[in-house]
Amino acid sequence: MRLHALVEDLDTARVAVEGGATVVQWRLKDVSTLDVVERGRATRSLCARHGAAFVVNDDVEAALMLGADGVHLGQGDEGAERAKEHGLLLGLSASSADEAISGTLADYIGAGPVWATPSKADADPPIGLDGLRAICEAVAVPVVAIGGIDASNAGECIRAGAAGLAVIRAAHDAAAISKAIDEAL
Repeated sequence: MRLHALVEDLDTARVAVEGGATVVQWRLKDVSTLDVVERGRATRSLCARHGAAFVVNDDVEAALMLGADGVHLGQGDEGAERAKEHGLLLGLSASSADEAISGTLADYIGAGPVWATPSKADADPPIGLDGLRAICEAVAVPVVAIGGIDASNAGECIRAGAAGLAVIRAAHDAAAISKAIDEAL
C-alpha cells in the first residue's frame, strides 16, 4: 500500500510499477465496463508479473471480470457489499474522519485531497495535513493520502500517519516518491 499509482494507460502503469508502485489503480472515467475491462487486461497482466496489486476504480463488475485484487469506491458509489462477498480488497474514499469511520467494510481509506489537485475537477476542498492526521487517527485500517502529492511533500503525509500515498500526475515520479517514503519512515 505504500505507493498507490492511479493510472489510465499501460505506459504510465509500467513506469509506476518499475518505480516502486505497490498498487496500481485502473482509473478510467466515463467509459463503459466493457471498455474498462478491454483496456485493463494488459495492465492487470503487468501488475501480476511485478507483484503489484491491481485495483479498479468505481466499477465492481469490471474488477470481477478482470480478476482484479480490489476495487476503490467513492462515497456515492454502490457495490461495497458485493466486492466484499467476492473477496476483493475494498478501498473507500473519505474527505473527513466521519466519512472514514462510516466506511466499515473498507480494507483501506483513500483520504483527501490533502492539497489542491487539478487531477479531479469535482474534488472536495483540501483537508490539509490536519485533516489527514484526523482520518488516520479515526480508523484502524491503513490510510492512503491522495491529492497534490509529489516527492516534495510525500514525507509530510507519512509523518501525519498515512500508510501510503496515491499519485496521479506524479506516477511518472514513482521512484522519487518511493525514496521520500523511505526517508520519512
